Amino acid sequence: MVKPVRQEIRISIDVEASGPSPSTGSLLSIGACLVDDLDATFYRELQPIPDLPWERAAERIHGLSRVHLAEHGLAPEAAMVDFVGWIAAVAPEGTVPVFVGFNAPFDWMFVADYLHRFVGHNPFGYAAIDLKAVYLGRHGVARWSETTKEHVRARHPVTLPHTHHALDDARFQAMLARQLLEPLPNPSAARG
Repeated sequence: MVKPVRQEIRISIDVEASGPSPSTGSLLSIGACLVDDLDATFYRELQPIPDLPWERAAERIHGLSRVHLAEHGLAPEAAMVDFVGWIAAVAPEGTVPVFVGFNAPFDWMFVADYLHRFVGHNPFGYAAIDLKAVYLGRHGVARWSETTKEHVRARHPVTLPHTHHALDDARFQAMLARQLLEPLPNPSAARG
């Protein structure tokens, strides 16, 4: 017997980090919004974990310094508790929150690690949509190198800029998700 399908609440999420993985860098900021409502947002900056490495190259991209985060960032546990509360508010009981990201494996890895480490559970479970993978399949693109934001924007124009501010980028991704996840009129349109 097939289980009834529950309503999915798609949440666009972007993070900035001080390194390439949760064991080699800290989650520094997290931005989120509903794919269907760019005004339903969440944003927190987090204090870095003191004994984890800090990549200067990453700092040059996102612009978040250790000094700024020490003064303005929340402790990771407080930020993640806030995030779980926000998820519960926008994806009430009986619905399924779905993580949506552009190169979701990177962002999901940090979010899942921090949620498990500091809250004890991940409300998304394994429910994640990677917009790069959707783009590959939707347009029959064969090469990962052709899934950059520039390539994707050529087919799916988005008016918002990509700024490396987690909330700005979550909104950018939500606009992109609306286009990429819209049902195709017919299967042959996928390659257009």
